[in-house]
Formats: sequence, C-alpha cells, structure tokens
Amino acid sequence: MKIKVFILLIISSIMFSNQNIFAQENPDSIKDSTMIQENEKLVVLWTSGDVEVAKKMVFMYTYNAKKYGWWKDISFIIWGPSSKLLSEDTELQDILKKMKEEGIKLEACKACADEYGVSDKLTKLGVDVKYMGTVLTEYIKSEKHVITF
Repeated sequence: MKIKVFILLIISSIMFSNQNIFAQENPDSIKDSTMIQENEKLVVLWTSGDVEVAKKMVFMYTYNAKKYGWWKDISFIIWGPSSKLLSEDTELQDILKKMKEEGIKLEACKACADEYGVSDKLTKLGVDVKYMGTVLTEYIKSEKHVITF
C-alpha cells in the first residue's frame, strides 16, 4: 500500500511539474522571427482586364493592405489584359502611384506588355517591366502568399 501511494505521489508531482512548465511557455515566443517575416509577404497577381474588378477589389485591397500594415511586404504583378487596362485608365494610374508611395513593389510581365504595346508606358508609371515566368515561379515556391485576380 505504501508503495502504491508513493508511486502516485511521484506521478502526481511529475504531472504537476510538467503542467507548470507548459503553462509558462508562450506559443508566440516559440515562433522563429524569420518565419513570421516570411509569412508577412504577399504577392498580388492581377490579370483581369475588368475595370470594376481592378477598382473595387484588386487596387482597393492591395493599397489598404500595405497602408494599414496587414502585410509588411507586397509585390504587385501586372500580367496579361491588366497591363493594357492600366495603360489606358488614368484613375488606376493615380492609385498605382499611391501604391508605389506606400512601398508596394510594382512588376509587370514584359511578354504581355510587349504584346499589348504598353511596356514603355508601364515603365514610365514606375513599374519594373521584365519577364516574369521565373520570378512568379519563385514567388509560388517560396513561403510568400500569392493571390490572383
């Protein structure tokens, strides 16, 4: 009987000790800071030529996400029909300038922009026009969050 009580006391003290250790741990302190930083990176891939989608979703979310700190690092990729729309729409161009001022990285697919004949116009807007296939692939393979519109 004494042995059983002794064993129960030992098991209880071990369990009590472990509970105190776990209670002191803060899950947030365990996270690696580089992981948190990587998870704060967003890539917005804009492909739509629809002006309403651009104004009411893509530009609105991207701009506010950076302005209000929802994401620390944002890359904005202009691809396909969106490059033509941006080259023609001055309201979107004005918003794009504000996005750049907020620190959003602006990129465009050179193959698409050349096809639409708008590479120079996008460059003048402050967009880094380059071949994006490899760049986008690297973004997707990384831990960055990629969303497409």
